[in-house]
Amino acid sequence: NYLPQEPSIFRKLTVEENILAILETLDLQEDEKREKLQHLLGELDLTGLAKNHAYSLSGGERRRVEITRALVTSPKYILLDEPFAGIDPLAVADIQKIIAKLKAKGIGIIISDHNVRETLSCCDRAYIVNEGAILVEGEPEAIAESELARKFYFGEDFSL
Repeated sequence: NYLPQEPSIFRKLTVEENILAILETLDLQEDEKREKLQHLLGELDLTGLAKNHAYSLSGGERRRVEITRALVTSPKYILLDEPFAGIDPLAVADIQKIIAKLKAKGIGIIISDHNVRETLSCCDRAYIVNEGAILVEGEPEAIAESELARKFYFGEDFSL
């Protein structure tokens, strides 16, 4: 599944309706859809927001709804494009926890993001791309210490 950087929820629908819209694509009975909806709302701590319209959500809440919608189809992998863009530090921490939970469930997470510290703190392996080519690759700690990454991307004073 793919989660774009730009908002991908239906602003005039509620959180619940946004998730149900994706559930409608599955061959499930109505009671199964409702059961899966309740499970997903609980899993990403959205139960209290279920009746709220998407336009009233904060950036972090919106991002959680988008991730929930991506989980509806039980994907093996999710590509997150700039998941930390436009959200406050508390929401960043929430998204990092969600990513850790998804990884623990065996869901592969691929992240493309310019927020290096946030991304390196929740990934197992990283790649720095410069002018369309992989500049450095490896574990986050090795990437952070890389002279090439510091020279072309992070800057000399970078630290995790």
